[in-house]
Amino acid sequence: MAQKGVQLSQETISCLICLDLLKDPGTLTCGHSYCMKCIKSHWDTEDEKTVYSCPQCRQTFTARPDLRKNTMLADLVEELKKTGLQAAPADHCYAGSEDVACDVCTGRKLKACKSCLFCLISFCEKHLQPHYDSPAYTKHNLVEPSKKLQENVCSRHDEVMKMFCRTDQQSICYLCSVDEHKGHDTVSAAAERREKQRELEVSRQNIQQRIQDREKDVKLLQQEVEAINGSADKTVGNSEKMFTELIRLMEKRRSDVKQQVRSQQQTEVSRVRELQEKLEQEITELKRRDAEMKKLSHTQDHNQFLHDYPSLSPLSESTHSSSIKIRPLRFFEDVTAAVSEVRDKLQDVLREKWTNISQTVTEVDVLLSEPENMTRAEFLKYSCDITLDPNTVNTELLLSDGNRKVRLTDQTNPYSSHPDRFTECRQVLSKKSLSGRCYWEVEWRGFGVDVAVSYKNISRTGSSNERTFGCNDKSWALDCNNNRYNFWYNNVSTPVSGPQSSRVGVYLDHRAGILSFYSISETMTLLHRVQTTFTQPLHAGLGMDYALFNESSAELCKLK
Repeated sequence: MAQKGVQLSQETISCLICLDLLKDPGTLTCGHSYCMKCIKSHWDTEDEKTVYSCPQCRQTFTARPDLRKNTMLADLVEELKKTGLQAAPADHCYAGSEDVACDVCTGRKLKACKSCLFCLISFCEKHLQPHYDSPAYTKHNLVEPSKKLQENVCSRHDEVMKMFCRTDQQSICYLCSVDEHKGHDTVSAAAERREKQRELEVSRQNIQQRIQDREKDVKLLQQEVEAINGSADKTVGNSEKMFTELIRLMEKRRSDVKQQVRSQQQTEVSRVRELQEKLEQEITELKRRDAEMKKLSHTQDHNQFLHDYPSLSPLSESTHSSSIKIRPLRFFEDVTAAVSEVRDKLQDVLREKWTNISQTVTEVDVLLSEPENMTRAEFLKYSCDITLDPNTVNTELLLSDGNRKVRLTDQTNPYSSHPDRFTECRQVLSKKSLSGRCYWEVEWRGFGVDVAVSYKNISRTGSSNERTFGCNDKSWALDCNNNRYNFWYNNVSTPVSGPQSSRVGVYLDHRAGILSFYSISETMTLLHRVQTTFTQPLHAGLGMDYALFNESSAELCKLK
């Protein structure tokens, strides 16, 4: 009762605005008291209104009340301070709807700071103190405030669940362990916790390791971003420089052509002008002589005519041809033709090289996709148009369908001699080399058809191992027949399991060193994958076995 009275006295002398002990208290005519500063600040926000009110009982005043200090209440506050009483808890110390409330507090409950798993109730700081002071509470387990304490109580036996049934994977009380869980694998909750804690630590270690790995990956990717940006900036700068040099060279050549044409124009015009002036002088002289002769011819006195005739000087020979031969009116058109030829060649070079430049740019790919995770539609994005090279085909193989199909024959085909031709092995290489990412498919039939890739410098006439696809370190081959697949490299055969199909897909990522073979039917199945380092451009290759003539053929498919 004494404590309750003290609490009542403490609440009575607290300001309901700041929830602290009254400071310089003032009492309104309604009887409620506040700190002078608090109530004035409250009313300052109501200055624009015509009435003022008490924050507690809402009594209104038409004029702002003239506050005076409540001396008696102020003395009471000072006396209570001397007894060691503290101010009422601030509002943020009381439990809200989202907080765990102290189960011991009466009236307005304070926030709990701990929950006891033994007592199964929660305590504020004040009511928790005995757990710290009394030895009787030593074995009580204090945890962070929880609203789920009652979940630790068995709903059937109303006992604390201190056991765990591993058979049913649930917490139980002791009575449950000898009742419906009898014969089950049961342990104490603490033992199960230790076991799960160990598993949790292992999981955490794995997660932490993954975090470290991912952080390293992120760092590597950031470095890659910086490297990409640096390389791109450098490439753009170098390209700008080279194109600027090319433009300057073109400008210089344009200026040179213009200067030479104008210089030659001036020279030729001067020559023509000089000849023109001489001819005009000759015309003047001839006209003068003609006038003299005309005058003499009109002389009527015969003796005078005969006397003057000898005085006429003989007509000198012209220093110029009787007719000027002008070349066809072309003049500098040959220059225009020559410049046009240069332009056309330059356009052809730029057009051809631009394809290579553009393809090289699009092949820049830092994050290499794993082929196993790609769909056929994604592979088709890298499909390339491949044709076979007639200069490499063995004479017992016949090319057709625009050099896309090859068939084994029982006769020698009349191919011209060429140093690139396979003379001993029934093989053929593609015309163009393959680099970057490429995908193609081969439709085959017969026995012993090799689907291969090879460096161009594979031997054409050496020993069998040197020239046969898959029997050396310059070629890789998938040997296909109706019964099995075998992969060959450096004369080592590897059996390959997978669904039999008459169509094989080949994926090459030259830069990443990836070569994959796939069985293509209604589904796409990986047969074999190679991870290596390619040191040269590769060519697609097709080969035929020595048996069963006219039965084996292979065709490079047109992919859409």
